[in-house]
Amino acid sequence: MRGAPRPLVDAEAMRAFGEALRAEMPAMRRYARKLCRGDRDVADDLVQSAAERAIEKQHLFRSGTNLRAWLLCIVHNTHCSDVRRALRAPDCLDLDVADGIGVAGPNQSDIGLAVRDLAAALDRIPPEQRRAVLAVGGDGLDYAAAAREFGVPIGTVRSRLFRGRAELRRIVERSIE
Repeated sequence: MRGAPRPLVDAEAMRAFGEALRAEMPAMRRYARKLCRGDRDVADDLVQSAAERAIEKQHLFRSGTNLRAWLLCIVHNTHCSDVRRALRAPDCLDLDVADGIGVAGPNQSDIGLAVRDLAAALDRIPPEQRRAVLAVGGDGLDYAAAAREFGVPIGTVRSRLFRGRAELRRIVERSIE
C-alpha cells in the first residue's frame, strides 16, 4: 500500500532512529558486500536503498527488538528484489557479450540452397528408397499406409526408409566436407 498515509512519528523518535541507523551502517555495508560478492558500488547502492526503505518503514520497527537484525533483513530482502528484477528485465546489456546478438543475415538464400542440395541428394538415391523417404518423411504417411500404397510389407518400407535416410545423410555429409 504505497499510497496509504504513514502514521505520525514524533521528531525525537525520528532523530533517535536516524542515529541508530547511522551506527548500524558499517554492518549493513559489510553484509551488502558479501551479498554483492565484493562489488563496492553495487553494495553501496544496496545499502542506500535499504536505508531508504528502513526510514520509510521505521514505524514498523518495534523498539526493544534487535535493530541490526531488522536492518540486515531489509538489506537481504532488497537484494533479493533487485536480483529478481534484474532477472525479469535486465536494464543493460554488456556490449562484449552482445556482439552479434540479434543480428541475423538474410536466410532465404540459405534455405533455398538447402532445399536445392536436398533435392539433388534425393535424386542420387535409388528410386524405391526415394519413394519411401518422400512418402513417410514428406507426405507424413505412416508405415502401414506407405506399405499399402507401394504394395509391399511394412518391413520392406522400414528397410527402404532406413537405407534411404542413411544414404541421404552420407551424401549431405560428403557435400559439407
